[in-house]
Amino acid sequence: MSATTETPKPNLLELLWRAAPESGRGPRKGLTVDEVVAAAIALADAEGLEAVTVRRLAQELGKAPMTLYTYVPGKTELVALMLDALFQGMERPQESGAWRDRLTAVARDNYRLYREHPWAAAASPSRPPLGPGQCEKYEHELQALEGLGLNDVEMDDALAYLLAFVRTAAQDAAQSEAERAASGMDDQEWWEANGPLLAKVLDPERFPTAVRVGQAAGEAHDAAYNAEHAFAFGLERTLDGLAALIER
Repeated sequence: MSATTETPKPNLLELLWRAAPESGRGPRKGLTVDEVVAAAIALADAEGLEAVTVRRLAQELGKAPMTLYTYVPGKTELVALMLDALFQGMERPQESGAWRDRLTAVARDNYRLYREHPWAAAASPSRPPLGPGQCEKYEHELQALEGLGLNDVEMDDALAYLLAFVRTAAQDAAQSEAERAASGMDDQEWWEANGPLLAKVLDPERFPTAVRVGQAAGEAHDAAYNAEHAFAFGLERTLDGLAALIER
């Protein structure tokens, strides 16, 4: 009996850098890895990352499910490719000025990316695979910390610290939006519906500080939680923390 040989499955780095060998498991005509990744991103943007399955993606592309495995071996690899494609597509303006301005630009660029693609904040690991998009992003963002007197490890730590805050803030904002959508009410409608009950149960004598501060914050932000204010406030405090390291 003659044995058939197949090209080994490409590993993730080969896929990220488009250096994967051709598969011997069937025809690959009609699609590219980039097209599969673009379709997966569009589906995740529209319906969330949980909607991105091989069967659903094949349906969107008009292909048999098994066909997609000749491009991407599984969802883990697909998500990594999706994230790297987003990173590669980010604008990278050269920021000048004080270090706080440069790091603010880095934070806002990442926050904008995660707000436009909410699934990406939860899917993005703290140390994503080193594809071309991630490497270009890392190189660009490190320039905001270059020349500040930090050593190389401190530069990496400072950037990771900043980006971790951004991911968390973006996830909180997405969750807040999802909760509003699920309730079918905006903040004003929610308060109008629940205000009378809260006025009864939130006794100022029992919860004096909570009632006072909560009322002040709600009036200031016109909501119980304002995602954009939370991001702006948290970003300034994160930069204050880095200032202790940079300006010591």
